[in-house]
Amino acid sequence: MTVRETIRREMAQLTASERKIGNVVLADYPFGALQTIQELAERTGVSAPSITRFVSKIGFAGYQEFQRQLITELREGRRSPLDLKATERLGNRNTFLADYVRRTGERLAEMAGAVPQEQFDRILALVADPARSVFLLGGRISDSIAALLAVHLKQIRPKVHQLPPNPEHWPDHLLQIRKQDVLILFDFRRYQQDLAKLAEMVAAKRQPSIVLITDKWMSPIARHSDHVVALPIEIETAWDTVICAIAFVEALIVKVSEADWPATKKRLEAWDELRLGRPGRAMEDKP
Repeated sequence: MTVRETIRREMAQLTASERKIGNVVLADYPFGALQTIQELAERTGVSAPSITRFVSKIGFAGYQEFQRQLITELREGRRSPLDLKATERLGNRNTFLADYVRRTGERLAEMAGAVPQEQFDRILALVADPARSVFLLGGRISDSIAALLAVHLKQIRPKVHQLPPNPEHWPDHLLQIRKQDVLILFDFRRYQQDLAKLAEMVAAKRQPSIVLITDKWMSPIARHSDHVVALPIEIETAWDTVICAIAFVEALIVKVSEADWPATKKRLEAWDELRLGRPGRAMEDKP
């Protein structure tokens, strides 16, 4: 369990001052607590002894141990396939596929318990709102997941834009972003600095609602995001799994399409008419 998960689990048991500390740490996680205890005390407006009691209540022997755990989480977020290979557990090669499917099922079940329905519904409301433009971008691997979401959203509703991977081409898209719009970013370990810089700049200058899809160690984008979805990705191989990100995206696609089904149906019909380029219905069953 990460420090973030621990704080959230214990939040109801904390005093008002301790909850204030917890909220400050979570608001800029994990960077909010990677400072001296005196600096955190000044930032939260509580005493250093109160911070000591806070970290003790959530299960740490002291502030140094609390910070060591946060630093460990940061290191986990930078682990590459080469690092993960050292702890890989492939099991019996004759049953690897079945075992791998079992592991992905466990990750999906973990996601179901970790992502509250209320959070999903808040993100759904943003993405389904036709008055908002939706902009999407991901990292080296996760941009393919952003593309999956973008392609489906474009069939369902207008004003959907996937940013190109080349940062030189971003300004044209960024100038279109308004305060009421939505920017969805996908970023999993090892996190991309250019995406973090993009989020920081957009949050400051364009101020849309930023939705981050990441893992439990948290992309640095989290400090600039309004909504953060932390998904399980560990699967005991050299390669993290994106199965939970795909499931989250697919669930979002289903519910966005249902938000205004008559409008979705009309757009899909018009989309297919243009895509297939058919004069009648003879080609309807062809891909």
